[in-house]
Amino acid sequence: MTIPDLSDIITRASHWRGGAPWRGSELPLIRAEHVQPILPDLDLWDCWPLQHENGATAVIAGAQFWFFLSSPKFPDPAQRHVHAQIRLLRLEADGAAWTDLGPALLPALSPGHAEWAGSCVLHDDGRAVSLFFTTSGRKGEGPSFEQRIFAITGELQPGLAGPGRWHDPRELFAADGALFQPANQVEGAPGTIKAFRDPAWFRDPADGTCYLLFTGSAAWSDDPHNGLVGYAVWTGTRWQLGAPLVHAVGTNNEMERPHILCRDGRYYLFWSTQRHTFSPKVEAGPNGLYCAVADRLTGPWRMANGSGLVAYNPLSEPTQSYSWWVTGEGEAWSFVDYWGMAGRSLADHPALLRSQFGGTPAPRFRLTFDGDTVSLAP
Repeated sequence: MTIPDLSDIITRASHWRGGAPWRGSELPLIRAEHVQPILPDLDLWDCWPLQHENGATAVIAGAQFWFFLSSPKFPDPAQRHVHAQIRLLRLEADGAAWTDLGPALLPALSPGHAEWAGSCVLHDDGRAVSLFFTTSGRKGEGPSFEQRIFAITGELQPGLAGPGRWHDPRELFAADGALFQPANQVEGAPGTIKAFRDPAWFRDPADGTCYLLFTGSAAWSDDPHNGLVGYAVWTGTRWQLGAPLVHAVGTNNEMERPHILCRDGRYYLFWSTQRHTFSPKVEAGPNGLYCAVADRLTGPWRMANGSGLVAYNPLSEPTQSYSWWVTGEGEAWSFVDYWGMAGRSLADHPALLRSQFGGTPAPRFRLTFDGDTVSLAP
């Protein structure tokens, strides 16, 4: 079985070219006026919308529904990962006013110690809802970086209360140990742990087949930098693992939160990655939104913009935002990470761990698509 290898082209994409920055668009600086907490007592980060099966963002009586990972505000925000809980918010018609609807899942329904990112689909009957998500650890067993992929079904609630009335969650599929490495570490540092997470719904407009993309790690390699994008296909009765779509063995450990948009017959595969997850054997690329393009889901894939990079943090503030999700309308969402660092390091200035962590949505931007070119809309 041949698995598309992006490691060489991703490595080349990370290099400076003739003294110019990476191909892609540098994002504007995030300033204090952009860091506006939605919920002052909670950190919010990875987010995704309630979407239709075709990928369009669902709008119900003028409002959208967004899922965020959330946690209390710890002195060290890195602690949030083992306390994460999916929270549901409603975005009103004006696109600015938020209403907090509380935890998406009651604790009794959550099968893990913590909940990590996924996606949520409003089915074509206009009422049934499926929430796909990652669990970290197991209920009652304490913090862990073990990852499993689950789904839970529910329905829309009346009165703009959003998705809910959930039924029992079920694990959808597991890493096979041959192509996909089990992500069963109890401990580890963020950026170094193995992956089996981030289920993202995609229905192929070519034939209506439904897929879940996910972030994984290559089981066939012992290289510590073995990130990949995998998928499972819905057979009509179960989710069945397919071969990885692309991998970056030897180059990068994480191709996070992969998801696909279709435009004019092309498939655009997006993911996020960070400088510190690149192998020390290559020139690291920036914290940014990356993309590959193909004429069908199974590839072959080629790098958008020739480099794969679509948007990246300013060179002066390389960690200001992260974890991009591109909606069906081409709007990119992320969260404010460590902003306003002004060249300071967290190691030398530990007080910045809390004061400069945003934990709130970052300014959004739109993308334009022109063949293999993906760029920021003017």
